[in-house]
Amino acid sequence: MTTIVHEHAGPEAAAAEPTGKYTPGPAFRRYKIAMPLAVFAITAALGGVSSIIFPLELQRIEFAKFFVGPDASVDLKQLTDLKAAITAGKVVPDAEQTRLLDLLSRYEVARAGALSLGMTIVFALTMLVQPIVGVLSDRTRSAWGRRAPWIAAGAVLGAAAITTLRFSTTVGLLIAAFSLVQLAVSLAQGPLNTTVADRVPEDNLARVSTLGGLGLMLGALCGAVTTGQLYAVMGVNAALPLGVALIVLCFAFLRFAPDRSSLDLRAPKVSPWDMFRSLFASLKDRDFAFVWTGRAVFMLGWQLTGTFAVYMLQSYIQPALSVTEAAKIAPLMGLVALPATLIAMALSAKLSDRWKKRKIFVIVGSLAMAFSFLVPAFWPTLPAIFIQQAIAGIALGMYYAIDTALMIEVLPDKDGSAGRDLGMTNASTTLGMTLGPIVAGQVVALTGSYQLVWIVGAAVVVVAAALIVPVKRSS
Repeated sequence: MTTIVHEHAGPEAAAAEPTGKYTPGPAFRRYKIAMPLAVFAITAALGGVSSIIFPLELQRIEFAKFFVGPDASVDLKQLTDLKAAITAGKVVPDAEQTRLLDLLSRYEVARAGALSLGMTIVFALTMLVQPIVGVLSDRTRSAWGRRAPWIAAGAVLGAAAITTLRFSTTVGLLIAAFSLVQLAVSLAQGPLNTTVADRVPEDNLARVSTLGGLGLMLGALCGAVTTGQLYAVMGVNAALPLGVALIVLCFAFLRFAPDRSSLDLRAPKVSPWDMFRSLFASLKDRDFAFVWTGRAVFMLGWQLTGTFAVYMLQSYIQPALSVTEAAKIAPLMGLVALPATLIAMALSAKLSDRWKKRKIFVIVGSLAMAFSFLVPAFWPTLPAIFIQQAIAGIALGMYYAIDTALMIEVLPDKDGSAGRDLGMTNASTTLGMTLGPIVAGQVVALTGSYQLVWIVGAAVVVVAAALIVPVKRSS
């Protein structure tokens, strides 16, 4: 059992509300190692599937629809470079080139539309599930505690769902398989995040949130890099190692950072309707609503620009990259951001706890992100993309280090409904990620270009920064 003390005196209070927090010692140290590793495994699975497997498999399926027969051997990189040369007035296309360019245009719109639809469906389903899982985990009674059964189930089901990707031969089947992966992993993700509110003392929130943010960043990066490198050799099976890591690291968390039993905790009886209504109770709190909306808008801007990352390398920057090059380069962009992210996270967490300030770090991080989007908007080259990622690394380091701590500080009911309310915070992330592909898809469909995606993303993230300013219950 973990070394956890109760803040309320008396057996009655201890049984009524799960208010235990870690005290300094080996158990807390094990938690600070095991929790980020479990976060790493979860985000590696999501990052590898969502940023590499799903878009490239979808692209493969859509390509086969438009380029058939002799056209199946068309080199998209050469065709994209030809399009750029024609746009620049350097080349006059012949009839065959015009026909192929028309196919390319229709293919690019269909590819972007299918990806936008798939991402929207997946994230919308996740947004609906996460708050419900939060409520149910609050009310779970087991010898393992409230969160552990959900983490275990999510890891096992997530690994199983990853294996279904290899059987997806149509866009519909691919979206269904991706949805299974996202939903299964969400069963573990929300309850794991809630353990921070359950167990971590307030004076350690920023530091521990930073460790979780570090696991998130490294997981998304390593999942994408590993999958991107393996995709050229293994194809869709490149996702299978992610499932293995998911099971190993999540169960390691349950083994080395176990929770106390929740069998003695009492929860009031509520009807299903009251339980459903309670999901939205936290949004009636002014400060929570501002922070919740700010996160949703920030993730909208971030996902808006990130949705078509692999496609932008093939169709926006000049010179364009091939499919294989894009699969390898796309995840490496995050590697450029990593040093800046690590430094920004460490400094932000330390200064935030020392100064007792949260808002300024989230606001400045959001504004820095907006600035980064403008670089490739007006300089569509591979170096510009890498510069953008470096600046975004600083921004994400500040944001991820502190935003979770800020969210926990403004929770309306930290003791009794942390799982429910943090489930709602996960829903804010997913809401932004749901709307991002919709907006990005519409921008590309209406303009036929990716430039405006960056500009709209910058404007959206500035709005996210403005939403944090009115928060009063945190400095």
